[in-house]
Amino acid sequence: MEQTTQIVGRFAPSPSGRMHLGNAFSALLAWLSVRAVGGELVLRQEDLDPQRCKAEYAEQIEADLRWLGLDWDRGGSAGGPAYFQSHRSAIYAEYLERLNQQGLIYPCYCTRNQLHAASAPHAADGTPIYGGTCRNLTPAERAERGKTRKPALRVRVPAESIAFTDTVMGEYSEELDRACGDFILRRSDGVHAYQLAVVVDDALMGVNQVVRGVDLLSSTPRQIWLQRQLGFSALPQYCHVPLLCGRDGHRLSKRQRDVDLGALRRAGRRPEELVGQLACWAGLIDRPEPVAARELIPEFGWHKVRRENILAE
Repeated sequence: MEQTTQIVGRFAPSPSGRMHLGNAFSALLAWLSVRAVGGELVLRQEDLDPQRCKAEYAEQIEADLRWLGLDWDRGGSAGGPAYFQSHRSAIYAEYLERLNQQGLIYPCYCTRNQLHAASAPHAADGTPIYGGTCRNLTPAERAERGKTRKPALRVRVPAESIAFTDTVMGEYSEELDRACGDFILRRSDGVHAYQLAVVVDDALMGVNQVVRGVDLLSSTPRQIWLQRQLGFSALPQYCHVPLLCGRDGHRLSKRQRDVDLGALRRAGRRPEELVGQLACWAGLIDRPEPVAARELIPEFGWHKVRRENILAE
């Protein structure tokens, strides 16, 4: 009899503020996907940025998830420091050194102004594509630039196309050198970058299903490439879900306090009411009727989840 692999999903919020409806939307779908097949859910706090992330926000995220009826099997505060990225720097440094030993890492001394200059190449979404200014500096040039500025560390990407099939969005591919260029794996202040941390953590925590917003779809090819360079052979199932957007067409953010869970709870909204609205937006139910999260488990199927971004009003 064929043995099936248990699905291990994760919800990995950044504790830089109160959860909003968009965060809750992704969390609900990640939770339902795991619970529908008897899998395991990991809660990981992606608190890499010490300037923005706070312990009280991490605690509030856990409280809001429980209020919504969403539980987890590993991680969170009960899992200890191993599930907080701010405590995993030594692990990231180890894997960064593995890439360095392959000759893939080099120091970059470019300033933010230089990277965002109008003359610099930009992706379709406006994100600067690194032009390789520091890629081939001589040791003498690096020493000279290092006198006035601490470098970030970048990884050399090849002229290679990376393609994968997303469960929600379908086929997606990118030419790494044209779409993102050499990207940062450690900032000039010593903080490791999201792209490295998320690849290492998902692999070491056994995550084989990644549910997250479609705004991270374009990050996936470079993460797949990093997985291969680090020897992580098992490719997760990727499920990029649509974004909840305001009337201006922009995605909801933590700056919009009227849609965060604190404001909604103070306004008297009940968890079943919000879960029903999120489920309707996702396409799981026909009408935004109050429903408990667990009641949705039999209704869940990725084929039902819509692809288009959603106007949240």
